[in-house]
Amino acid sequence: MNTEIIKIILAFVVLINPFSALTLFLDLTRGYSMINRRKVARVSCLTIFITITFFTIAGETLLKALGISIGSFQLAGGILVFLIALNMMNGEGNPVKPDQENFDVEYDKFAPPSTASAVVPLAIPMMIGPGGISTVIIYSSQVSGILQVSAVIIAGLLISLFCYLALISAGRISRILGDTGLNIMSRIMGMLLAAVSIEIIVNALRTLFPNLM
Repeated sequence: MNTEIIKIILAFVVLINPFSALTLFLDLTRGYSMINRRKVARVSCLTIFITITFFTIAGETLLKALGISIGSFQLAGGILVFLIALNMMNGEGNPVKPDQENFDVEYDKFAPPSTASAVVPLAIPMMIGPGGISTVIIYSSQVSGILQVSAVIIAGLLISLFCYLALISAGRISRILGDTGLNIMSRIMGMLLAAVSIEIIVNALRTLFPNLM
């Protein structure tokens, strides 16, 4: 079970990838005090944790309500995650997340600090988008019992804390890594994500064709 938790955390880290949202976070919180920046980071990461928890508990029920089998969703989700991994390795980012250039961040130094943008677009869909939500549902559908479900939720809590630490250190990380460093990190995460996606696809094929594998 410890191996499964590590695997889930790894999948969350490379899919949510808070480093890809650092520039947007800095733009959204330009002129904010450190206290208000931390508040935006807290709201955003709390949103991520709530989203993960909700789809962990209700994801499989939603699939059944829509008449979608677990195997079919696993296969579709695995293919989606693999396509994301390919784009990340090619340096093109996550294709199911919006480009930061699409967000027109207007800065008004007289406007009071706001946390509205912490939920949309910072948390959803910038950090946790369709790929992340699909992965949560896939992993939650493979577990049973309170302990195993709790393990997925704990993994969500840990990645949320990791995102919080990354956001409040956004300025320092951006200065240290720069665009080149962030690009290299994205490619490495893409390689790890490709391995995760293949395992999801293999598990889906085992579910759909138990007699062949």
